[in-house]
Formats: sequence, structure tokens, C-alpha cells
Amino acid sequence: LYFSEQEGILFFYHIRGLQYEMKICADIVEPISSLLFSPDYTILLLVTDQGTIYTYKPARRGEAVKLLDASSSCFLAADFLPPENKYCVSVTISGEVQVWLLEDGTSLSKTNLNIEVHVT
Repeated sequence: LYFSEQEGILFFYHIRGLQYEMKICADIVEPISSLLFSPDYTILLLVTDQGTIYTYKPARRGEAVKLLDASSSCFLAADFLPPENKYCVSVTISGEVQVWLLEDGTSLSKTNLNIEVHVT
């Protein structure tokens, strides 16, 4: 079980029967608004309240890596584009939809919906 707190810390609970062990996986300092696993569960996307997107690879147990920075516009949500998990798609509050290369955050395409986007 992965979860985060307001302080931007990603936790992992390993649960066995009635016992559990808690580990801190990453501390990104920014509050995390959503967590999303890739379809094959190899990559976890972390979207912060400030709109920055990080990747975390549970098998490597390393630090979270900043993929997309919110310097130009606040990312509201992101998701993987299957089947290969090489790409992700994001949307900003202003309605800009972008496809990114997951490896290094290179923008491959974008379009604007010309509407303000909200998450419910």
C-alpha cells in the first residue's frame, strides 16, 4: 500500500496478515495531490499540489525523480499511455493537454481545450 501525507512524503506499508511494516520511500517536500500506478505497476506518478509531476520506481527504491516542472503552468492531472508505459499525458488547469516522454519529460505534442479544467 502506497500513500502520502500533506508534507510530500511517500510511504509504503507492507502488510502481512495482521502485521505491517511502514517505510518512507521518498520526500519531495511538496504536498502530493495524487498517486497513479502504470498499468504494469513498475512506475508511480506523483502529482503535487503545485502541479509538478514526479516518477517513482518501487522496484529500484530510489528517490522520486522530477519529470515535469510546473514552472509554466500548473499540471492538474496525469496518466500513463499504455501499452508500453513510455509516455504519459497531462492536463493543466488552463486546459492544455500534453503528451510526454516518460523517460526524460520531453514534450511530444500538445493541444489546448480552450476551457478551464477541474478535478472532481
